[in-house]
Amino acid sequence: MTAMQQHPDAPLRVADPGQVKWDDSADLLVVGFGGAGVCAALEARGQGTSVLALERFAGGGATARSGGVVYAGGGTPQQAAAGVEDSPQAMFDYLRQEVGDAVSADTLRDFCVRSRDQLAWLQRQGAGFEGSVPPVKTSYPSDQYFLYYSGNEAVPSYARQARPAPRGHRALGKGMSGYNFYAPLKSSALGQGVRLRTQCEVRRLVLDASGRVIGVEAWELPTGSRAAKRHARLARWTDALHPYSPPLAERLRRKVRELELAHAERRLIRANHGVLLSAGGFVFNQAMLTVHAPRYLGGLPLGTSGCDGAGIRLGNSAGGAMGRMDRASAWRFINPPLAWARGVIVNAAGQRYCNEEVYGAKLGHAMVEEQGGRAILIINRALYKDAFAQIGPGKVWSFQRLPALLNLLFNARRGKTLSQLAERTGLPRAALEQTLVAYNAAARGEREDAWGKSAGFLASLEQGPWYALDLSFDSALYPCPVITLGGLRVCEGSGQVLGEDRQPVPGLYSAGRNAVGVASNFYVSGLSLADCVYSGRRVGAHVAGLVRAAKSSQGEQQ
Repeated sequence: MTAMQQHPDAPLRVADPGQVKWDDSADLLVVGFGGAGVCAALEARGQGTSVLALERFAGGGATARSGGVVYAGGGTPQQAAAGVEDSPQAMFDYLRQEVGDAVSADTLRDFCVRSRDQLAWLQRQGAGFEGSVPPVKTSYPSDQYFLYYSGNEAVPSYARQARPAPRGHRALGKGMSGYNFYAPLKSSALGQGVRLRTQCEVRRLVLDASGRVIGVEAWELPTGSRAAKRHARLARWTDALHPYSPPLAERLRRKVRELELAHAERRLIRANHGVLLSAGGFVFNQAMLTVHAPRYLGGLPLGTSGCDGAGIRLGNSAGGAMGRMDRASAWRFINPPLAWARGVIVNAAGQRYCNEEVYGAKLGHAMVEEQGGRAILIINRALYKDAFAQIGPGKVWSFQRLPALLNLLFNARRGKTLSQLAERTGLPRAALEQTLVAYNAAARGEREDAWGKSAGFLASLEQGPWYALDLSFDSALYPCPVITLGGLRVCEGSGQVLGEDRQPVPGLYSAGRNAVGVASNFYVSGLSLADCVYSGRRVGAHVAGLVRAAKSSQGEQQ
Protein backbone atom coordinates (compact mmCIF):
# COMPACT_ATOMS: atom_id res chain seq x y z
CA MET A 1 0.00 0.00 0.00
CA THR A 2 1.11 3.59 -0.58
CA ALA A 3 1.54 6.00 2.31
CA MET A 4 -1.87 7.50 1.55
CA GLN A 5 -3.53 4.10 1.82
CA GLN A 6 -2.08 3.12 5.18
CA HIS A 7 -4.33 3.24 8.18
CA PRO A 8 -3.50 6.07 10.56
CA ASP A 9 -1.63 5.26 13.73
CA ALA A 10 -3.68 4.43 16.79
CA PRO A 11 -4.91 7.53 18.62
CA LEU A 12 -2.49 9.32 20.90
CA ARG A 13 -3.66 8.77 24.46
CA VAL A 14 -2.70 11.20 27.21
CA ALA A 15 -3.16 10.69 30.94
CA ASP A 16 -3.24 14.37 31.86
CA PRO A 17 -4.28 16.84 29.12
CA GLY A 18 -3.13 19.68 31.34
CA GLN A 19 0.45 18.49 31.07
CA VAL A 20 0.44 18.45 27.26
CA LYS A 21 2.16 21.31 25.45
CA TRP A 22 -0.60 22.26 23.02
CA ASP A 23 0.31 24.36 19.98
CA ASP A 24 -3.18 25.76 19.51
CA SER A 25 -6.77 25.27 20.65
CA ALA A 26 -10.42 26.10 19.92
CA ASP A 27 -13.85 25.08 21.10
CA LEU A 28 -14.44 23.25 17.80
CA LEU A 29 -11.76 21.77 15.58
CA VAL A 30 -12.89 21.20 12.00
CA VAL A 31 -10.83 18.59 10.12
CA GLY A 32 -11.42 19.20 6.42
CA PHE A 33 -12.63 22.62 5.27
CA GLY A 34 -14.93 21.71 2.39
CA GLY A 35 -18.70 22.06 2.16
CA ALA A 36 -19.63 20.39 5.44
CA GLY A 37 -16.67 21.84 7.32
CA VAL A 38 -17.29 25.43 6.32
CA CYS A 39 -21.02 25.18 7.13
CA ALA A 40 -20.26 23.71 10.57
CA ALA A 41 -17.72 26.47 11.19
CA LEU A 42 -20.16 29.20 10.13
CA GLU A 43 -22.96 27.86 12.33
CA ALA A 44 -20.75 27.44 15.39
CA ARG A 45 -19.03 30.79 14.97
CA GLY A 46 -22.37 32.50 14.38
CA GLN A 47 -23.38 31.28 17.84
CA GLY A 48 -20.26 32.64 19.49
CA THR A 49 -18.11 29.50 19.46
CA SER A 50 -14.39 29.65 18.68
CA VAL A 51 -13.54 27.56 15.59
CA LEU A 52 -10.25 26.41 14.12
CA ALA A 53 -10.28 24.59 10.78
CA LEU A 54 -7.44 22.31 9.72
CA GLU A 55 -7.12 21.66 6.00
CA ARG A 56 -4.59 19.43 4.26
CA PHE A 57 -4.69 21.49 1.06
CA ALA A 58 -6.14 24.96 0.36
CA GLY A 59 -9.77 24.26 1.26
CA GLY A 60 -12.91 23.51 -0.69
CA GLY A 61 -12.40 19.80 -1.30
CA ALA A 62 -14.81 18.09 -3.66
CA THR A 63 -17.39 20.83 -3.02
CA ALA A 64 -15.34 23.52 -4.74
CA ARG A 65 -14.83 21.29 -7.80
CA SER A 66 -18.45 20.15 -7.97
CA GLY A 67 -21.34 21.48 -10.01
CA GLY A 68 -22.33 23.67 -7.06
CA VAL A 69 -25.89 22.32 -6.94
CA VAL A 70 -27.92 22.36 -3.74
CA TYR A 71 -31.02 20.17 -3.60
CA ALA A 72 -33.73 22.36 -2.08
CA GLY A 73 -37.48 22.62 -2.33
CA GLY A 74 -40.71 22.99 -0.47
CA GLY A 75 -41.42 26.32 -2.15
CA THR A 76 -38.16 28.25 -2.40
CA PRO A 77 -38.21 31.83 -3.75
CA GLN A 78 -36.40 30.55 -6.84
CA GLN A 79 -39.10 27.96 -7.46
CA ALA A 80 -41.77 30.63 -6.99
CA ALA A 81 -40.01 32.93 -9.46
CA ALA A 82 -40.09 30.11 -12.01
CA GLY A 83 -43.79 29.49 -11.40
CA VAL A 84 -43.09 26.13 -9.77
CA GLU A 85 -45.34 24.81 -7.01
CA ASP A 86 -43.70 22.62 -4.39
CA SER A 87 -44.16 21.62 -0.77
CA PRO A 88 -42.05 19.96 1.93
CA GLN A 89 -44.38 16.95 1.71
CA ALA A 90 -43.88 16.55 -2.04
CA MET A 91 -40.12 16.86 -1.56
CA PHE A 92 -40.24 14.24 1.19
CA ASP A 93 -42.39 11.88 -0.88
CA TYR A 94 -39.88 12.01 -3.73
CA LEU A 95 -36.72 11.79 -1.64
CA ARG A 96 -38.04 8.87 0.35
CA GLN A 97 -37.79 6.88 -2.88
CA GLU A 98 -34.12 7.85 -3.27
CA VAL A 99 -32.92 8.00 0.34
CA GLY A 100 -34.45 4.71 1.49
CA ASP A 101 -33.38 3.85 5.02
CA ALA A 102 -30.06 5.73 4.93
CA VAL A 103 -31.61 8.07 7.52
CA SER A 104 -34.84 7.87 9.49
CA ALA A 105 -38.11 9.24 8.14
CA ASP A 106 -38.07 11.89 10.88
CA THR A 107 -34.62 13.10 9.84
CA LEU A 108 -35.55 13.20 6.17
CA ARG A 109 -38.74 15.12 6.97
CA ASP A 110 -36.73 17.62 9.01
CA PHE A 111 -34.29 17.95 6.10
CA CYS A 112 -37.19 18.79 3.78
CA VAL A 113 -38.98 21.15 6.17
CA ARG A 114 -35.77 23.11 6.76
CA SER A 115 -34.83 23.19 3.08
CA ARG A 116 -36.04 26.71 2.27
CA ASP A 117 -34.38 28.12 5.38
CA GLN A 118 -31.11 26.36 4.50
CA LEU A 119 -31.07 28.06 1.11
CA ALA A 120 -31.86 31.44 2.68
CA TRP A 121 -29.01 30.88 5.17
CA LEU A 122 -26.61 30.18 2.30
CA GLN A 123 -27.70 33.41 0.64
CA ARG A 124 -26.98 35.33 3.82
CA GLN A 125 -23.45 33.95 3.66
CA GLY A 126 -23.07 35.31 0.13
CA ALA A 127 -24.07 32.42 -2.16
CA GLY A 128 -26.48 33.32 -4.97
CA PHE A 129 -29.31 31.36 -6.61
CA GLU A 130 -31.85 32.03 -9.36
CA GLY A 131 -35.10 30.57 -10.69
CA SER A 132 -34.33 30.06 -14.38
CA VAL A 133 -35.35 26.59 -15.65
CA PRO A 134 -34.01 24.98 -18.87
CA PRO A 135 -36.65 23.92 -21.40
CA VAL A 136 -35.29 20.37 -21.75
CA LYS A 137 -34.08 17.96 -19.07
CA THR A 138 -30.31 17.68 -18.92
CA SER A 139 -27.65 16.30 -16.60
CA TYR A 140 -26.28 19.80 -15.97
CA PRO A 141 -27.67 23.04 -17.44
CA SER A 142 -25.76 25.70 -19.33
CA ASP A 143 -24.83 29.09 -17.86
CA GLN A 144 -28.27 30.39 -18.79
CA TYR A 145 -30.12 28.25 -16.24
CA PHE A 146 -29.81 27.75 -12.48
CA LEU A 147 -32.84 25.69 -11.42
CA TYR A 148 -33.47 22.25 -12.93
CA TYR A 149 -34.76 18.71 -12.50
CA SER A 150 -31.59 17.27 -10.99
CA GLY A 151 -32.88 13.75 -10.28
CA ASN A 152 -35.70 11.42 -11.25
CA GLU A 153 -38.53 13.73 -10.19
CA ALA A 154 -40.25 13.82 -13.59
CA VAL A 155 -39.75 10.14 -14.44
CA PRO A 156 -43.27 8.61 -14.47
CA SER A 157 -42.61 5.89 -11.88
CA TYR A 158 -41.38 8.54 -9.42
CA ALA A 159 -43.91 11.21 -10.37
CA ARG A 160 -46.76 8.83 -9.51
CA GLN A 161 -45.52 8.85 -5.91
CA ALA A 162 -44.74 12.56 -5.58
CA ARG A 163 -45.66 15.71 -7.47
CA PRO A 164 -42.52 16.57 -9.49
CA ALA A 165 -40.69 19.87 -9.19
CA PRO A 166 -37.23 21.11 -10.17
CA ARG A 167 -35.15 21.29 -6.99
CA GLY A 168 -31.57 21.48 -8.23
CA HIS A 169 -30.52 25.01 -7.19
CA ARG A 170 -27.24 25.80 -8.92
CA ALA A 171 -25.06 28.55 -7.41
CA LEU A 172 -24.95 31.69 -9.53
CA GLY A 173 -21.82 32.44 -11.51
CA LYS A 174 -20.05 31.54 -14.71
CA GLY A 175 -18.60 28.10 -15.30
CA MET A 176 -18.95 25.08 -13.05
CA SER A 177 -20.62 26.42 -9.93
CA GLY A 178 -18.76 24.59 -7.17
CA TYR A 179 -16.33 27.44 -6.63
CA ASN A 180 -19.20 29.95 -6.83
CA PHE A 181 -20.88 28.05 -4.01
CA TYR A 182 -17.86 27.53 -1.79
CA ALA A 183 -15.90 30.79 -2.13
CA PRO A 184 -18.55 33.05 -0.51
CA LEU A 185 -18.96 30.62 2.40
CA LYS A 186 -15.21 30.49 3.03
CA SER A 187 -14.98 34.28 2.84
CA SER A 188 -17.90 34.66 5.24
CA ALA A 189 -16.40 32.18 7.70
CA LEU A 190 -13.01 33.89 7.76
CA GLY A 191 -14.68 37.28 8.01
CA GLN A 192 -16.61 36.13 11.08
CA GLY A 193 -13.48 34.96 12.87
CA VAL A 194 -13.11 31.31 11.91
CA ARG A 195 -9.39 30.53 11.88
CA LEU A 196 -7.92 28.33 9.15
CA ARG A 197 -4.61 26.48 9.06
CA THR A 198 -3.93 25.16 5.54
CA GLN A 199 -1.44 22.50 4.43
CA CYS A 200 -2.08 21.00 7.83
CA GLU A 201 -2.90 17.28 7.81
CA VAL A 202 -4.44 15.53 10.81
CA ARG A 203 -2.85 12.09 11.20
CA ARG A 204 -4.00 11.07 14.68
CA LEU A 205 -6.71 11.89 17.17
CA VAL A 206 -5.78 12.65 20.75
CA LEU A 207 -7.79 10.91 23.51
CA ASP A 208 -7.76 11.32 27.26
CA ALA A 209 -7.70 8.46 29.74
CA SER A 210 -11.49 8.04 29.54
CA GLY A 211 -11.45 7.69 25.75
CA ARG A 212 -12.78 11.16 25.01
CA VAL A 213 -11.47 12.87 21.89
CA ILE A 214 -9.76 16.05 23.10
CA GLY A 215 -7.65 17.08 20.14
CA VAL A 216 -5.56 16.08 17.17
CA GLU A 217 -2.00 15.45 16.12
CA ALA A 218 -1.47 17.40 12.90
CA TRP A 219 1.48 17.81 10.57
CA GLU A 220 1.82 21.25 8.99
CA LEU A 221 4.08 22.54 6.24
CA PRO A 222 5.92 25.70 7.33
CA THR A 223 4.04 28.73 6.00
CA GLY A 224 5.79 30.33 3.04
CA SER A 225 8.44 27.64 2.76
CA ARG A 226 9.64 26.30 -0.59
CA ALA A 227 8.07 22.97 0.30
CA ALA A 228 4.73 24.63 1.01
CA LYS A 229 4.76 26.53 -2.27
CA ARG A 230 5.66 23.41 -4.27
CA HIS A 231 3.02 21.42 -2.39
CA ALA A 232 0.32 23.98 -3.27
CA ARG A 233 1.34 24.03 -6.93
CA LEU A 234 1.47 20.25 -7.29
CA ALA A 235 -1.84 19.79 -5.45
CA ARG A 236 -3.58 22.19 -7.85
CA TRP A 237 -2.16 20.42 -10.90
CA THR A 238 -3.03 17.00 -9.49
CA ASP A 239 -6.73 17.70 -9.16
CA ALA A 240 -6.89 19.66 -12.43
CA LEU A 241 -5.25 16.88 -14.46
CA HIS A 242 -6.99 13.91 -12.87
CA PRO A 243 -10.13 13.85 -15.09
CA TYR A 244 -7.95 13.85 -18.21
CA SER A 245 -4.93 11.78 -17.20
CA PRO A 246 -5.42 9.75 -14.00
CA PRO A 247 -1.99 8.04 -14.22
CA LEU A 248 -0.17 11.39 -14.44
CA ALA A 249 -2.28 12.77 -11.59
CA GLU A 250 -1.40 9.76 -9.46
CA ARG A 251 2.31 10.37 -10.01
CA LEU A 252 1.89 13.98 -8.91
CA ARG A 253 -0.15 12.80 -5.93
CA ARG A 254 2.77 10.69 -4.76
CA LYS A 255 5.09 13.70 -5.02
CA VAL A 256 2.65 15.72 -2.92
CA ARG A 257 2.76 12.99 -0.28
CA GLU A 258 6.53 12.89 -0.32
CA LEU A 259 6.65 16.61 0.44
CA GLU A 260 4.26 16.17 3.37
CA LEU A 261 6.23 13.31 4.87
CA ALA A 262 9.57 15.05 4.44
CA HIS A 263 8.81 18.63 5.46
CA ALA A 264 5.69 18.82 7.65
CA GLU A 265 6.11 19.72 11.32
CA ARG A 266 4.18 18.17 14.19
CA ARG A 267 1.45 20.13 15.97
CA LEU A 268 -0.75 19.14 18.91
CA ILE A 269 -4.03 21.05 18.85
CA ARG A 270 -6.63 20.99 21.60
CA ALA A 271 -10.39 20.75 21.03
CA ASN A 272 -12.19 22.15 24.05
CA HIS A 273 -15.60 20.79 23.07
CA GLY A 274 -15.37 18.72 19.91
CA VAL A 275 -13.53 17.51 16.81
CA LEU A 276 -15.48 17.40 13.55
CA LEU A 277 -14.29 15.03 10.83
CA SER A 278 -15.44 16.45 7.49
CA ALA A 279 -12.69 15.23 5.17
CA GLY A 280 -14.80 13.65 2.42
CA GLY A 281 -15.26 10.12 1.14
CA PHE A 282 -12.79 7.40 0.12
CA VAL A 283 -13.02 7.10 -3.66
CA PHE A 284 -9.29 7.82 -4.08
CA ASN A 285 -8.31 4.99 -1.74
CA GLN A 286 -7.96 1.84 -3.84
CA ALA A 287 -7.35 -0.33 -0.77
CA MET A 288 -10.59 0.77 0.90
CA LEU A 289 -12.53 0.39 -2.36
CA THR A 290 -11.16 -3.13 -2.74
CA VAL A 291 -12.47 -4.05 0.70
CA HIS A 292 -15.79 -2.22 0.72
CA ALA A 293 -16.92 -1.52 -2.86
CA PRO A 294 -14.83 -3.64 -5.26
CA ARG A 295 -17.33 -3.40 -8.12
CA TYR A 296 -16.46 0.28 -8.50
CA LEU A 297 -12.69 -0.06 -8.81
CA GLY A 298 -12.81 0.36 -12.58
CA GLY A 299 -14.52 3.76 -12.47
CA LEU A 300 -13.03 7.25 -12.67
CA PRO A 301 -12.73 8.58 -9.10
CA LEU A 302 -14.56 11.88 -8.83
CA GLY A 303 -13.47 14.42 -6.24
CA THR A 304 -10.09 15.60 -5.03
CA SER A 305 -6.98 14.04 -3.53
CA GLY A 306 -8.43 14.62 -0.06
CA CYS A 307 -11.17 12.06 -0.77
CA ASP A 308 -8.88 9.26 0.41
CA GLY A 309 -10.85 8.03 3.42
CA ALA A 310 -8.51 9.62 5.98
CA GLY A 311 -11.35 11.15 7.98
CA ILE A 312 -13.30 7.90 8.03
CA ARG A 313 -10.23 5.98 9.17
CA LEU A 314 -9.52 8.55 11.88
CA GLY A 315 -13.01 8.14 13.28
CA ASN A 316 -12.77 4.37 13.09
CA SER A 317 -9.46 4.44 14.96
CA ALA A 318 -11.22 6.06 17.93
CA GLY A 319 -14.02 3.49 17.99
CA GLY A 320 -16.39 4.99 15.43
CA ALA A 321 -18.47 2.53 13.45
CA MET A 322 -18.60 2.67 9.66
CA GLY A 323 -21.83 2.27 7.73
CA ARG A 324 -23.03 1.78 4.15
CA MET A 325 -19.44 1.49 2.98
CA ASP A 326 -20.53 -0.70 0.07
CA ARG A 327 -22.61 2.16 -1.32
CA ALA A 328 -21.02 4.00 -4.22
CA SER A 329 -22.48 5.87 -7.15
CA ALA A 330 -21.48 5.35 -10.79
CA TRP A 331 -22.63 8.13 -13.12
CA ARG A 332 -23.63 6.90 -16.57
CA PHE A 333 -25.19 10.05 -18.03
CA ILE A 334 -26.55 9.76 -21.57
CA ASN A 335 -28.29 13.15 -21.80
CA PRO A 336 -26.99 15.30 -23.38
CA PRO A 337 -27.28 14.48 -26.17
CA LEU A 338 -31.02 14.00 -25.73
CA ALA A 339 -30.99 11.72 -28.78
CA TRP A 340 -29.06 9.10 -26.79
CA ALA A 341 -31.73 9.01 -24.10
CA ARG A 342 -34.31 8.35 -26.84
CA GLY A 343 -32.47 5.19 -27.86
CA VAL A 344 -32.28 1.96 -25.87
CA ILE A 345 -29.66 0.63 -23.47
CA VAL A 346 -29.16 -3.14 -23.53
CA ASN A 347 -27.00 -5.62 -21.64
CA ALA A 348 -24.77 -8.35 -23.02
CA ALA A 349 -27.88 -10.44 -23.69
CA GLY A 350 -29.40 -7.73 -25.90
CA GLN A 351 -32.12 -6.93 -23.37
CA ARG A 352 -33.17 -3.58 -21.89
CA TYR A 353 -32.86 -3.24 -18.14
CA CYS A 354 -33.60 0.40 -17.32
CA ASN A 355 -35.64 3.41 -18.40
CA GLU A 356 -33.14 5.46 -20.42
CA GLU A 357 -34.58 8.78 -19.26
CA VAL A 358 -33.63 8.22 -15.61
CA TYR A 359 -30.96 10.22 -13.82
CA GLY A 360 -27.45 9.02 -14.65
CA ALA A 361 -26.72 7.63 -11.19
CA LYS A 362 -29.84 5.45 -11.42
CA LEU A 363 -28.71 4.06 -14.78
CA GLY A 364 -25.17 3.63 -13.45
CA HIS A 365 -26.40 1.68 -10.45
CA ALA A 366 -28.35 -0.72 -12.63
CA MET A 367 -25.38 -1.07 -14.97
CA VAL A 368 -22.85 -1.91 -12.23
CA GLU A 369 -24.95 -3.71 -9.63
CA GLU A 370 -27.31 -5.67 -11.90
CA GLN A 371 -25.62 -6.07 -15.30
CA GLY A 372 -21.95 -6.59 -14.54
CA GLY A 373 -21.10 -3.14 -15.86
CA ARG A 374 -22.53 -3.64 -19.37
CA ALA A 375 -24.35 -0.82 -21.16
CA ILE A 376 -24.69 -0.78 -24.95
CA LEU A 377 -26.63 2.08 -26.51
CA ILE A 378 -28.64 1.31 -29.66
CA ILE A 379 -29.72 4.21 -31.89
CA ASN A 380 -30.49 4.61 -35.59
CA ARG A 381 -29.26 7.05 -38.21
CA ALA A 382 -31.91 9.66 -37.36
CA LEU A 383 -30.90 9.77 -33.69
CA TYR A 384 -27.23 9.60 -34.67
CA LYS A 385 -27.62 12.81 -36.69
CA ASP A 386 -29.73 14.43 -33.96
CA ALA A 387 -26.98 13.71 -31.43
CA PHE A 388 -24.40 15.61 -33.48
CA ALA A 389 -26.72 18.59 -33.78
CA GLN A 390 -27.47 18.61 -30.04
CA ILE A 391 -23.82 18.80 -28.96
CA GLY A 392 -22.80 21.60 -31.27
CA PRO A 393 -20.49 24.39 -30.04
CA GLY A 394 -22.14 26.57 -27.41
CA LYS A 395 -25.03 24.18 -26.83
CA VAL A 396 -23.54 22.06 -24.03
CA TRP A 397 -20.56 22.10 -21.69
CA SER A 398 -17.23 20.92 -23.09
CA PHE A 399 -17.15 18.08 -20.55
CA GLN A 400 -20.48 16.91 -22.01
CA ARG A 401 -19.62 17.55 -25.66
CA LEU A 402 -16.17 15.99 -25.98
CA PRO A 403 -17.00 12.48 -24.66
CA ALA A 404 -20.19 12.33 -26.72
CA LEU A 405 -18.35 13.45 -29.85
CA LEU A 406 -15.51 10.96 -29.36
CA ASN A 407 -17.95 8.11 -28.93
CA LEU A 408 -20.05 9.07 -31.94
CA LEU A 409 -16.93 9.20 -34.09
CA PHE A 410 -14.84 6.33 -32.77
CA ASN A 411 -17.09 4.07 -30.67
CA ALA A 412 -20.12 3.55 -32.90
CA ARG A 413 -20.43 0.19 -34.66
CA ARG A 414 -22.75 0.39 -37.64
CA GLY A 415 -25.04 -2.22 -39.12
CA LYS A 416 -27.17 -1.92 -42.26
CA THR A 417 -29.39 -4.60 -40.75
CA LEU A 418 -29.98 -5.65 -37.16
CA SER A 419 -28.41 -9.01 -37.99
CA GLN A 420 -25.25 -7.26 -39.13
CA LEU A 421 -25.25 -5.04 -36.02
CA ALA A 422 -25.68 -8.08 -33.77
CA GLU A 423 -22.79 -9.82 -35.50
CA ARG A 424 -20.48 -6.81 -35.15
CA THR A 425 -21.30 -6.28 -31.47
CA GLY A 426 -21.57 -9.89 -30.33
CA LEU A 427 -25.15 -9.37 -29.19
CA PRO A 428 -27.71 -12.18 -29.65
CA ARG A 429 -29.60 -11.31 -32.85
CA ALA A 430 -33.00 -12.69 -31.80
CA ALA A 431 -32.93 -10.93 -28.45
CA LEU A 432 -31.86 -7.62 -29.98
CA GLU A 433 -34.60 -7.80 -32.60
CA GLN A 434 -37.20 -8.66 -29.95
CA THR A 435 -36.07 -5.71 -27.82
CA LEU A 436 -36.46 -3.26 -30.68
CA VAL A 437 -39.81 -4.67 -31.81
CA ALA A 438 -41.25 -4.05 -28.33
CA TYR A 439 -39.65 -0.61 -28.09
CA ASN A 440 -40.89 0.48 -31.50
CA ALA A 441 -44.43 -0.59 -30.64
CA ALA A 442 -44.30 1.64 -27.57
CA ALA A 443 -42.89 4.51 -29.63
CA ARG A 444 -45.83 4.16 -32.06
CA GLY A 445 -48.23 4.35 -29.11
CA GLU A 446 -49.50 0.81 -29.55
CA ARG A 447 -48.53 -0.25 -26.02
CA GLU A 448 -47.05 1.07 -22.79
CA ASP A 449 -43.29 1.08 -22.66
CA ALA A 450 -42.10 -1.89 -20.62
CA TRP A 451 -39.84 0.35 -18.52
CA GLY A 452 -42.26 3.26 -18.13
CA LYS A 453 -40.49 5.68 -20.43
CA SER A 454 -42.18 9.03 -21.07
CA ALA A 455 -43.62 9.60 -24.53
CA GLY A 456 -41.22 12.48 -25.15
CA PHE A 457 -38.24 10.18 -24.66
CA LEU A 458 -39.49 7.47 -27.02
CA ALA A 459 -38.34 7.32 -30.63
CA SER A 460 -39.07 4.74 -33.31
CA LEU A 461 -35.98 2.78 -34.28
CA GLU A 462 -37.63 0.95 -37.19
CA GLN A 463 -35.57 2.63 -39.90
CA GLY A 464 -31.88 1.80 -40.12
CA PRO A 465 -29.02 1.75 -40.39
CA TRP A 466 -28.39 1.21 -36.70
CA TYR A 467 -25.49 2.06 -34.40
CA ALA A 468 -24.26 0.46 -31.19
CA LEU A 469 -22.12 2.45 -28.74
CA ASP A 470 -20.48 0.48 -25.96
CA LEU A 471 -20.88 2.76 -22.90
CA SER A 472 -20.05 0.05 -20.36
CA PHE A 473 -18.45 0.78 -17.01
CA ASP A 474 -14.99 -0.08 -18.30
CA SER A 475 -15.26 2.00 -21.48
CA ALA A 476 -11.97 3.71 -22.35
CA LEU A 477 -13.70 6.40 -24.42
CA TYR A 478 -16.53 7.04 -21.96
CA PRO A 479 -15.04 6.89 -18.43
CA CYS A 480 -17.63 6.44 -15.70
CA PRO A 481 -17.27 8.84 -12.74
CA VAL A 482 -17.65 7.28 -9.28
CA ILE A 483 -18.10 8.68 -5.79
CA THR A 484 -18.47 6.86 -2.48
CA LEU A 485 -21.54 7.32 -0.26
CA GLY A 486 -20.71 5.53 3.00
CA GLY A 487 -18.89 6.82 6.06
CA LEU A 488 -19.01 7.00 9.84
CA ARG A 489 -22.31 6.31 11.56
CA VAL A 490 -23.59 9.37 13.40
CA CYS A 491 -26.37 10.42 15.74
CA GLU A 492 -28.99 12.02 13.52
CA GLY A 493 -29.77 14.66 16.13
CA SER A 494 -26.26 15.91 16.84
CA GLY A 495 -23.79 14.51 14.30
CA GLN A 496 -21.84 12.71 17.05
CA VAL A 497 -19.94 9.67 15.79
CA LEU A 498 -21.42 6.42 17.06
CA GLY A 499 -19.54 3.30 18.10
CA GLU A 500 -20.51 -0.28 17.32
CA ASP A 501 -22.66 -0.19 20.47
CA ARG A 502 -24.60 2.77 18.99
CA GLN A 503 -23.30 5.02 21.77
CA PRO A 504 -21.56 8.33 20.96
CA VAL A 505 -17.76 8.50 20.87
CA PRO A 506 -17.25 11.42 23.30
CA GLY A 507 -15.99 14.57 21.66
CA LEU A 508 -16.12 13.27 18.07
CA TYR A 509 -18.41 14.38 15.22
CA SER A 510 -18.67 13.74 11.49
CA ALA A 511 -20.51 15.38 8.57
CA GLY A 512 -20.76 15.44 4.78
CA ARG A 513 -19.43 12.46 2.83
CA ASN A 514 -17.27 11.62 5.85
CA ALA A 515 -20.50 10.37 7.46
CA VAL A 516 -23.63 8.39 6.68
CA GLY A 517 -26.31 10.87 5.73
CA VAL A 518 -29.18 11.76 3.43
CA ALA A 519 -27.05 11.11 0.33
CA SER A 520 -25.81 7.66 1.42
CA ASN A 521 -28.26 5.49 -0.54
CA PHE A 522 -28.82 6.72 -4.10
CA TYR A 523 -27.20 9.86 -5.40
CA VAL A 524 -29.16 12.79 -6.83
CA SER A 525 -27.43 15.94 -8.06
CA GLY A 526 -27.40 18.52 -5.28
CA LEU A 527 -28.26 16.08 -2.51
CA SER A 528 -24.68 15.75 -1.30
CA LEU A 529 -24.13 19.52 -1.00
CA ALA A 530 -27.52 19.93 0.68
CA ASP A 531 -26.52 17.23 3.15
CA CYS A 532 -23.19 18.99 3.75
CA VAL A 533 -25.11 22.12 4.73
CA TYR A 534 -27.62 20.22 6.85
CA SER A 535 -25.18 17.89 8.63
CA GLY A 536 -22.48 20.54 9.01
CA ARG A 537 -24.80 23.09 10.60
CA ARG A 538 -26.18 20.33 12.86
CA VAL A 539 -22.73 19.75 14.33
CA GLY A 540 -21.96 23.45 14.63
CA ALA A 541 -25.20 24.06 16.52
CA HIS A 542 -24.66 21.10 18.86
CA VAL A 543 -21.14 22.13 19.82
CA ALA A 544 -22.25 25.74 20.29
CA GLY A 545 -24.90 24.45 22.70
CA LEU A 546 -22.22 22.61 24.69
CA VAL A 547 -20.14 25.77 24.89
CA ARG A 548 -23.11 27.78 26.19
CA ALA A 549 -23.90 25.12 28.76
CA ALA A 550 -20.27 25.06 29.93
CA LYS A 551 -20.19 28.85 30.28
CA SER A 552 -23.48 28.82 32.15
CA SER A 553 -22.18 26.16 34.51
CA GLN A 554 -19.00 28.13 35.15
CA GLY A 555 -21.04 31.25 35.84
CA GLU A 556 -23.18 29.43 38.40
CA GLN A 557 -20.09 28.05 40.14
CA GLN A 558 -18.62 31.53 40.42
